[in-house]
Amino acid sequence: MKHIQLFQGQEQTCSYLPEQLSRSAYVDTHLELDVPTYSGLAALGFRRSGDMVYRPYCRSCSACVPIRLPVAQFAPNRSQLRTLSNNTDIKIVPKPAEFVEEHYKLFMRYQTSRHEGSGMADSSPQDYIGFLGSSWADTWFVEFRLEEQLVSVAIVDRLVQGMSAVYTFFDPAFSIRGLGTLAVLWQIEESKRLGLDWLYLGYWIGACKKMNYKDNFRPLEAMIGNCWKRFEKGEKISA
Repeated sequence: MKHIQLFQGQEQTCSYLPEQLSRSAYVDTHLELDVPTYSGLAALGFRRSGDMVYRPYCRSCSACVPIRLPVAQFAPNRSQLRTLSNNTDIKIVPKPAEFVEEHYKLFMRYQTSRHEGSGMADSSPQDYIGFLGSSWADTWFVEFRLEEQLVSVAIVDRLVQGMSAVYTFFDPAFSIRGLGTLAVLWQIEESKRLGLDWLYLGYWIGACKKMNYKDNFRPLEAMIGNCWKRFEKGEKISA
């Protein structure tokens, strides 16, 4: 992998644990990134936001733990099988990573419903595509449609040996369908179909209820001390 230079960001209030201050280490923005390089960085616990690649680097907190799922070992539980059964009428189609007005409007409805008062609730079209798109990543905007109605979009990066779940948003009116769960299940099955090894699910934060949904996808591996290790349900971990 290329020589990587990192830069520390400024401390700010953590959006997941408000009592904590957060800080990230960022990959040099002048580095020419590509899929193989980012794949190596993902295996080291990095994520992207737009073209920016980062990893938490907090001074006094290690709650954010990179996690991934070995897709070949996954089997859906009873609840997940019910989600699949309840959504057989949903059509799923991967699309290019480009701005689509319909996607953006759904993104804004989701933000207003789920994250009112946050910075993303005021996202402009440029903010939206700058957050989810990338000039160098192999990114898909995966549409979930009920008949002709767009009900969810999952943003996914294709890596050399896996996929990375970037973000998912959905129509709040269809929350009962478990569209977030459906998106992850699709990503797991698509990774299997493509012969990939891993689905990277971002960061595990045990004290953050927003992250609880990740606990339902097993087995999971966590990066602890720069090594990937299996961790079990209920186990307390830190990076």
